[in-house]
Amino acid sequence: MDFTVSDKMKVVLEMINEFVDKELIPLEHDYLAADFRELLPVLNEKRAMVKKMELWGPNHPVEVGGMGLSMLEHGLVSEALGRTPTGHYVFGCQAPDAGNLEILHLHGTEEQKKQYLEPLARGDIRSCFGMTEVDMPGSNPVMMETTAVKEGDDYIINGHKWYTSGADGSEFCIVMAVTDPSAPPHLQASMIIVPTDNPGFNLVRNIPVMGHEGSDYASHGEILLQSCRVPQKNLLGKEGMGFVLAQDRLGPGRIHHCMRWLGICSRSFDLLCERAKKRIISPDGKTLSSKQIVQEWIADSAAEIQGARLMTLYAAWRIDTVGAKEARDDVSMIKYAVANTMQRVIDRALQVHGGLGMTDDTILAYFYRHERAARIYDGADEVHKSSLARRMLAKYN
Repeated sequence: MDFTVSDKMKVVLEMINEFVDKELIPLEHDYLAADFRELLPVLNEKRAMVKKMELWGPNHPVEVGGMGLSMLEHGLVSEALGRTPTGHYVFGCQAPDAGNLEILHLHGTEEQKKQYLEPLARGDIRSCFGMTEVDMPGSNPVMMETTAVKEGDDYIINGHKWYTSGADGSEFCIVMAVTDPSAPPHLQASMIIVPTDNPGFNLVRNIPVMGHEGSDYASHGEILLQSCRVPQKNLLGKEGMGFVLAQDRLGPGRIHHCMRWLGICSRSFDLLCERAKKRIISPDGKTLSSKQIVQEWIADSAAEIQGARLMTLYAAWRIDTVGAKEARDDVSMIKYAVANTMQRVIDRALQVHGGLGMTDDTILAYFYRHERAARIYDGADEVHKSSLARRMLAKYN
């Protein structure tokens, strides 16, 4: 196990951190105050700059125009990008496109790669992923009401999805649907590519999350599929392999999230310490940093971030060396451990900022609102803990 950063990666990280500091963090006020679509012209300019710097798509395979970084290397990049909300988007490695790109690259036909993968990898289009359903438990993907029934050379899809992130403005959606209800539970569903301009694909609304509806990439859509007809050639992978493909997608996806959360931890910790050092609380010039409880928050945060970072890098290294399936336990551990570390660090930083922390004058309130969901999506804490415990107990007879 070696977490040594190569000289090349040190240069890459230095370039990325400098870009985030100079080009993206100054955009945060507008990001918080404006509709996302209003920012697209300036964000596209930043994307063009990233491409000129040859830093586009750090986790994309080289053959589709990316940097081809390992999971471990991308972890370091993702932490740097996670310090600001637009980081991953500007560098072309944002969810859900990153996950869709992975499964298209692994399982797509040549025609699918040409039509969907290549423009997605270039950043010419966006995509979304339709798995979570309104009336079904999100933590049990084998329970699904959406169906895809064969009719001639087509599938007719009917179903109701929500929390389809970035559906607003997407070119296509990879939809999970039951294609064979008589098959064993893990072989019932398939993944099908559905163009969003299909008459049967309906964006009902962007769901207000913590009071914010959002738009375009920065939104979560509710989708109604009504007699949505798509050709059977849009099947991604083999029929009945939807659950397997979902695991291929969600395993590395959870790593990507944890890496991004570490960036949020780092930014929140910086804000915590800066505020503690500068905020005068008495006539004699003492600052918040003189208070033992604040010192305790700083020490606890530093230790917890370091632990979360090492756990995540270890899980990334395991995926690189033995594969996602063998690293399953490591991924489950970091999914809930890093999410909870992030929650605590954000909360402490917000507390140190007092009333200021509740406003959008800093990025902390945004982090607090939008990252509470980290303990729910891609497997709730309780699900990961329960499944991990069962696998651990199975080793003892």
